[in-house]
Amino acid sequence: MKPAATYAKMYADPSYKYFLLLLGAPVNLAALVVYWVQRRKDAYHVLYNETHAALLESDVKLRIEAETLEQLRCKMSFFGETLSPERLRRQVESVTADKLRQQAVIETERKLERRGVSESSYVGVVQNLLARPIFFGFSLIAGILMYALMLVYSNPYVKYIFERIVMSLFVILGVSVLVFTILYLSPMNPAANILGETATDEQIAQFNRIYGLDQSYLVQLWNNIKGILTFDLGKSFAGNEQVTATIARKFPITLTLTVISLAMSVLIAIPIGILSAMKRNSFWDYSFMFIALIGLSIPSFWQGLIFILNFSIKLHWLPATYNPQNALSLIMPTVVLGTGLTAAVARMTRSSTLEVILEDYMVTAKAKGLNQRQILFRHAIRNAIIPIITVIGLQFGAMLGGSAVTEKVFNISGIGSYIVDKQFIPDIPSILGGVVYTAITISLINVIIDVLYAFFDPRIRTKMKHY
Repeated sequence: MKPAATYAKMYADPSYKYFLLLLGAPVNLAALVVYWVQRRKDAYHVLYNETHAALLESDVKLRIEAETLEQLRCKMSFFGETLSPERLRRQVESVTADKLRQQAVIETERKLERRGVSESSYVGVVQNLLARPIFFGFSLIAGILMYALMLVYSNPYVKYIFERIVMSLFVILGVSVLVFTILYLSPMNPAANILGETATDEQIAQFNRIYGLDQSYLVQLWNNIKGILTFDLGKSFAGNEQVTATIARKFPITLTLTVISLAMSVLIAIPIGILSAMKRNSFWDYSFMFIALIGLSIPSFWQGLIFILNFSIKLHWLPATYNPQNALSLIMPTVVLGTGLTAAVARMTRSSTLEVILEDYMVTAKAKGLNQRQILFRHAIRNAIIPIITVIGLQFGAMLGGSAVTEKVFNISGIGSYIVDKQFIPDIPSILGGVVYTAITISLINVIIDVLYAFFDPRIRTKMKHY
């Protein structure tokens, strides 16, 4: 990393400029003092001061004052305005001073251009200072955070990932504010719902005071966001249990269920989609796509009930409810949750592969003597994978967020069913924690998807090196 060049590049980037100035405040203040000192002595400002003084002593000032006075009088006459002589004089002096400064800048730039001298800039001063070992050593100690940001900026791959992580943080913050605001504006009263209809006003007031519901919107919002950041959301309204500990116990169940469903779906859907594309308009193509359409059309709750009815009640092959000690109890929930994803990925794989294999470069590869297997794995799949990865990432978020129905059907004590149960109170800390931590997981998955884009698509890697 070349600090001087990286600093100049970041200073010119509006997205990073203010973070650069803020994180390196001591270094920037020292450089600013040096810049102000040098500015008074550099060729530009010396020549500017000489030119400006010469204009003040020449007839140019008198001519500009006369023109300005005439223009102001014409304007006053046109609009029917009247100004006192003193106010008119001040306006003439102000406009004349501005025009003289502009004229001095123009003439100074012309003279400097003829001499081949340029104006010194703040960035140029910083670059010169960073080239000095003593100042660089001072800046390294005082501006360690600034150099960390510069190190991230100088590596295009790290910068690519860093920007997406920062975007995810803003998304998570937005989700937190939105979910809390909706719960805060909800007409349901947690105290009345938990204490019952027989609760007195004093009991409800005491409940609100214990859980901080009597505080203002901003105070409650800040307390909940602080709790999310520190992994301490306090106790739930119902059950008086630690919210963070409960989520930590229930969330891995939902995540495990989702990950297994995702792996099963990808292993089945991608080969089926590729096979359908390679044998398009054949019996296999029509059969696979017909089954995929059925998979997209079946409601997950109905599919789960049918599975329980047949495989549990009639055949007694699989347990009807989830049991952490029995691996067989995961089969039906994962199949139900992964059916929609399998169908969506299979259809996307087929359409994306079909689009690729009909391109001209595929015909060229075949003309060069490559066999069908080489064409498929070297060119077709690699170029068709980007839309497939996009669908997988989106569907994973939908599966993780929409697993509540499947969990209810199979009596799984996961985060989805937990949020649904707490929604009708509403138990604000429990719901907020469950939704936000789910959003964090989905955001991390999206960051991984963006990284996979760069891994599979050389065009994205090329753009990353130049931005």
